[in-house]
Amino acid sequence: MHQEKIQQVIEEVKKVVVGQDRMINRLLVGLFTNGHILLEGVPGLAKTLTVNTLAKVLHLDFKRIQFTPDLLPSDLIGTMIYNQQEANFEVKKGPIFANIILADEVNRSPAKVQSALLEAMQEKQVTIGETTFQLDRPFLVLATQNPVDQEGTYPLPEAQVDRFMMKVHIDYPSKEDEMEVMRRMANMQFSSEVNAILSKEDIFAIRSAINEVKIAEPLENYIIELVFATRFPEKYGLKDEAKYIQFGVSPRASINLNLASRAMAYMDGRDYVLPEDIKAVAEDVLNHRIILNYEAEADNISTRDLVRIFLDKIPINKSVTLK
Repeated sequence: MHQEKIQQVIEEVKKVVVGQDRMINRLLVGLFTNGHILLEGVPGLAKTLTVNTLAKVLHLDFKRIQFTPDLLPSDLIGTMIYNQQEANFEVKKGPIFANIILADEVNRSPAKVQSALLEAMQEKQVTIGETTFQLDRPFLVLATQNPVDQEGTYPLPEAQVDRFMMKVHIDYPSKEDEMEVMRRMANMQFSSEVNAILSKEDIFAIRSAINEVKIAEPLENYIIELVFATRFPEKYGLKDEAKYIQFGVSPRASINLNLASRAMAYMDGRDYVLPEDIKAVAEDVLNHRIILNYEAEADNISTRDLVRIFLDKIPINKSVTLK
């Protein structure tokens, strides 16, 4: 029953967004596993449009925050305002008090604003003055950023990027998709109306169902082997790759790989995980957690290239003993 609703959600979003199936799928995986998602791509690839449309399809409170260089933490979480009639301070809550937050161009504002957002993501609570407020559940941050080498960007620190369940790279559409985008958007009567389908109760029910999805021990071992291969590549016979890696992934990677692969299985209508589920999400879960050195930059090697090599070279049913 819920799988049908998920399919309806995807159909509704596709009324407005052309192509970008992978991005829509990853946003739903984040929603159903309580994981925040970071979308990265050049301007104009429908990142904001997709998140906006998805929020309309869900019966959830949605806020969009445009990050700019002069944004302050109080613009995000709220502040204390003096009430002259009652002669006391009262709390004015900021836009972070919603179920879905679109943090648009999150790398265009300074570190203090980024850290205010990331504290809310981690703790699911916000402190204004001396009062701490719990954020509403579900609480999901969908952030977009432009590639780091663009003008006027403040790159997110590694520790903060690690709090995102997945970092999804958005690529240009195919020729067929671009043709459809052009036809749709060049039509000035085009309506982007969508129907709301999923409620909070549905989302919590789907989360409970994903929690029941089974993952066999060999596949749990495979996740651990993938994660350890990023930390000790030489032990896995990956000498060429070892010279590029400064630090491997954190334990958050193994937790999120497990969750994301179970969500993929559920959305595919199964109650058990296949190796393909893990391989499908591995790149998005691991790519922002591997920290490369300068040699990788010089040789133009990206973390996504390395994750693909790990997936090719690490067998599913073999475990390596670390001495």
